[in-house]
Amino acid sequence: MKNQITSTLSNFFFEYETPRQVLVRNRRVGVVCRLIQLGVLVYIIGWVFIYEKGYQSTDTAVSSVFTKMKGVGYTNVSGIETVWDVADYVFPSQGDSSFVVMTNYIITEGQKMGKCPELTGNLVCTSDADCVGGSFKRQMTGTCVNKTQSCEVLAWCPIEDDRTIPNPPLLMSAENYTLFIKNSVTFPLFGVTRSNLVEGIDSDYIKKCLFDPKEDPLCPIFKLGDIVKLSGFSFEKLAQEGGAIGIVVDWTCNFDVDVKHCKPEYNFHGLYGNPSETDSASASVGYNFRYAKHYMEDKIPKRTLFKVFGIRFDVIVKSLARKFDIIPTLTAIGSGVGIFGVATVVCDLVLLYLLPKREFYKNMKFKYTDTQIQQDSESIDLDSNAYYTLEANSRQAQDEDKPNEDPDSEAGSTETEK
Repeated sequence: MKNQITSTLSNFFFEYETPRQVLVRNRRVGVVCRLIQLGVLVYIIGWVFIYEKGYQSTDTAVSSVFTKMKGVGYTNVSGIETVWDVADYVFPSQGDSSFVVMTNYIITEGQKMGKCPELTGNLVCTSDADCVGGSFKRQMTGTCVNKTQSCEVLAWCPIEDDRTIPNPPLLMSAENYTLFIKNSVTFPLFGVTRSNLVEGIDSDYIKKCLFDPKEDPLCPIFKLGDIVKLSGFSFEKLAQEGGAIGIVVDWTCNFDVDVKHCKPEYNFHGLYGNPSETDSASASVGYNFRYAKHYMEDKIPKRTLFKVFGIRFDVIVKSLARKFDIIPTLTAIGSGVGIFGVATVVCDLVLLYLLPKREFYKNMKFKYTDTQIQQDSESIDLDSNAYYTLEANSRQAQDEDKPNEDPDSEAGSTETEK
């Protein structure tokens, strides 16, 4: 027993097993094998390493965005002149990464809480019975006002009339407003911090620069009209009923080169809608909201109601940094080597199931043994005889096939043991 255990351990540690191989000289199979291996090689080098950068580790940034608007607007509505500054047309006013710039509005002045008739055409009635149990957006009192043939409501009076949107937009001057964006990003994995105020952008440069995708692609000051134009929309059309624009700050960096080459790229997109889309093609167009300025007049609370149409700007930071790392490199190489096994599987299927000489190739690839002989014989001579018998049968089959030899087969198959 001791000798048997010692022999088993010795064989386990000091012997090496290698698979049996059969060399098949067949043009069709050879070409198929090489084409598959070439495809795998192109995939590994072209896609995994060159396109996907499989030899690098990646990280995304932690970012912060600060915005600041500048510009003055002017309106003259019914002889009333008004100057609009940043505090009036930007919502909210804290310099967030998402904000709205007012471009058009409907104003209802002097509203106070009370009872008044609904707008003509809304809640049409002929008697008080028509104004009971309704489900309109305002609270009805149950009285029908014969003069206007509309129901009386309890609300802020006079009622806002927003059925006609000013055209052209009242604040077309917003096209010339400027937006300053300050953005900083940190890549924790690589310990790198960058700002969009990169090398060469100082206070003197900022005072005179204006973003241009070709002339000044790194300038952090943007004209609103240019932003809308670069997103594919018309400023006048967008300003009338409002819309939404995304400003994407793209930090795609390769830290295998100097960090100073890590610079932002700015892109602009309409966040909903299509530049070629007409109003009739949309279920809901524009962007608007309401806000009110409350005040007291003769001890009576009143308000001025604004329905604001504006362009919403969302500053979105997109980041991806890469740097060489041995771990993903070895992982990519290992997976690629494993894929090479696909060529062997495909070629075996062709040899054993598709070619006319598939039975011959099966005999060459597999070594068959008789179960009863294996149980009864323990001598090495019997194994040798079985081997030579199989060898002789294989050679005889090869000789018989020579007159009808496959034109793609040059020299049959050669059995080798390694």
